Formats: sequence, C-alpha cells, structure tokens
Amino acid sequence: QVQLVESGGGLVQPGGSLRLSCAASGSFFSIDDMGWYRQVPGKQRELVATISSGGRIIYADSVKGRFTISRDNAKNTVFLQMNSLKPEDTAVYYCNSEIRHAMGYRPSDYWGQGTQVTVSS
Repeated sequence: QVQLVESGGGLVQPGGSLRLSCAASGSFFSIDDMGWYRQVPGKQRELVATISSGGRIIYADSVKGRFTISRDNAKNTVFLQMNSLKPEDTAVYYCNSEIRHAMGYRPSDYWGQGTQVTVSS
C-alpha cells in the first residue's frame, strides 16, 4: 500500500515561482527514481524532470535553467522548484516514483493525484 501526496500548486503570475512537494508513504522496501510529469487537456503527459536515488538528474529542454528537482531520501520526498514561470507551464503536475517492495525485485511505478499549476496575469 503506497500513496504519493502532492502539494504546492496554485495560481502565479508570469515570472513568478512555485515549489511543489511529493511525499511517499506506506509499506515499501526502497525508492529508486522519482520525478515530475505534466499534462494539458488534449495533449500527452510529458516528462518535466527526474532524479535517481543517487542524485542523477534529467530535465526536459523546455524547463532547463528554470526548474530544479531535488529529493530528501530520509523523508521519502521529492521537490520541484519552479522559477521564471511562463503561461505555457500551465498544466496538471504529477509526481511519479519507482518503488521497490522487496530486495532483488524490480520496482513498480506509482503516481500522485496531480496538482494544478496556472500561470496567468
């Protein structure tokens, strides 16, 4: 039983900042990769950023230099600091985690409930 609970979304003006958080809870052995994806109605969900348990990071080209992903392994939490926000960043943002339930077994994907980010003047 695993849950990913997201927080931090909201309405912000262009050029503003938001910080998203996602905390994993429940019963599991370990967490491998964690990341953020976003989706606009009528479009496919797209990767924003991922971070491995060892700190290896991947960013989408559209957010490089503006967004920063980080994680706190002790708290099973991943963060997304979003600066210099643009209207095209408006989307529902979803947290994703690869969670391992036992040593020696491959991990399974879990998703958060989604949080709305709206960038508008």
